[in-house]
Amino acid sequence: MVERQISLPISGISCANCVNTIERDLKKLRGVSHVSVNPATEKAVVVFDASELREEAIIKAIREAGYDVALSRLELAITGMTCANCAQAIERALKRKVAGVINATVNLATEKALVEYLPGEATRRDVVKAIEDAGYGVLDAETGELQDVEKQVREREANRQKRKFLVGALLTFPLFLLSMGRDFGLFGHWAHAPWVNWLFLALASPVQFYVGWDYYRGGYKALKNRSANMDLLIAMGSSAAYVYSLFVTVALTAGYLGWGNHVYFETAALIITLIKLGKLLEARAKVRTSEAIRKLMQLQPATARVILDSNEVEIPVEQVEIGDIVQVRPGERVPVDGVVLSGRSSIDESLLTGESMPITKKPGSHVTGGTINKQGLFRFEATRVGAETALAQVIRLVQEAQASKAPIQRLADKTAGVFVPIVILIAAGTFIIWWALADIGFTAAMIRTVAVLVIACPCALGLATPTAIMVGTGRGAERGILFRNSEALELMHSLKTVVLDKTGTITIGQPAVTDVVPRIPDQLLPILQSDSLTPDQIL
Repeated sequence: MVERQISLPISGISCANCVNTIERDLKKLRGVSHVSVNPATEKAVVVFDASELREEAIIKAIREAGYDVALSRLELAITGMTCANCAQAIERALKRKVAGVINATVNLATEKALVEYLPGEATRRDVVKAIEDAGYGVLDAETGELQDVEKQVREREANRQKRKFLVGALLTFPLFLLSMGRDFGLFGHWAHAPWVNWLFLALASPVQFYVGWDYYRGGYKALKNRSANMDLLIAMGSSAAYVYSLFVTVALTAGYLGWGNHVYFETAALIITLIKLGKLLEARAKVRTSEAIRKLMQLQPATARVILDSNEVEIPVEQVEIGDIVQVRPGERVPVDGVVLSGRSSIDESLLTGESMPITKKPGSHVTGGTINKQGLFRFEATRVGAETALAQVIRLVQEAQASKAPIQRLADKTAGVFVPIVILIAAGTFIIWWALADIGFTAAMIRTVAVLVIACPCALGLATPTAIMVGTGRGAERGILFRNSEALELMHSLKTVVLDKTGTITIGQPAVTDVVPRIPDQLLPILQSDSLTPDQIL
């Protein structure tokens, strides 16, 4: 028995019956030994056997009883992930090693982790340490700066992948031509000399250990976390071809022919280079993943005009506090949310409402950060600043939608988790069957084993769905359509009817001529061509 005690902040408790309901339902759970609910502090202390029960089940029981548990949410930018198994490894590390973590969702495409945890039971430091102990990195920056930091990191990664791919391509191309040319008899007897194999070795080695080093590192990381990933498959497959070819080269130089005379350096190099091309394309795509978020963030002005001691002072918008008096001039964006104190104006709120027509604002009216002041000077009192503004909540909604997992993605991730170990077993079985039972020789059995390892890549399985969600939610945000989560996006294909509250949501408010119906059709052109018409009459 592993006894554990947690304190849960509960909302919705209004009377003694609420207390009795929560205590009764929690005591029904297997493993719960003590429950105490305090209606004054709105907290429940639960003692349970951690070997039989997890915090998720306790929270689920509370919510099913009609109450809610206030959880802290944390969004982190992760570095070092290469495949769906990496995302699963981080999720496992957070759920198993950090007490108080209720849910952890890691999205490979956006390289983000959404973590829900109990305040007081876990901290941001605990979460970051668990991720770093698993072999991955966490970007540390303020929300506003994080997008810039992420973009810089992703651009560096794209440049690194480009550099490695170019090195691989420059070495693999001549290696492939020479190797295939020799196999098809396009060259003379000199191509079969032992020194040619050493030339192949010289060309293949940088590809294997410089271009392909990421796969060795990723495979080691997976083994360290007691899992298997795509990197491990690539490292095993390419290494098998490389090491076998190295033995053959050394044996031929020493005059031993027992290993045969064919090498497969070009196979190992080609595998690594082609997959590196895919990594390059993936890295370039990730550079553009946060573009929708960046555009939303750019809607908020960098500074605000605050009235201090009857003087107008321009300060960074991050320094605006609740209660500050802010002045907005015509043509400027409203920096934060607030209530108008003096002045009148019309404001373009299409950012949030979709309505293209400006809305009149007067003392007592609410204004929203990021909206545009069309005309008039006014002052307002800041009521919501920083992460509490409506624009910040919209940005957070888009970020959470991009980082969330659709039901189909959860299925894909579960499949990817068992896919790699199964492939390794199939590869081992392939080698044994072809070598021991079919008796086709070590070389032929090895080639078939390598083929199984390298073609069974689960990347598409784990990357396709999150990438589609990332692009879909991002494009939606650019066009003013916000998705609460990825499940809503997945269900859209089954929609039959869309209900809009008003036509202004989908119109642009700019009149356009659709038809011209003259009273006398034959006289329309002569009238338009007449010199007697003034510009006003033409309009």
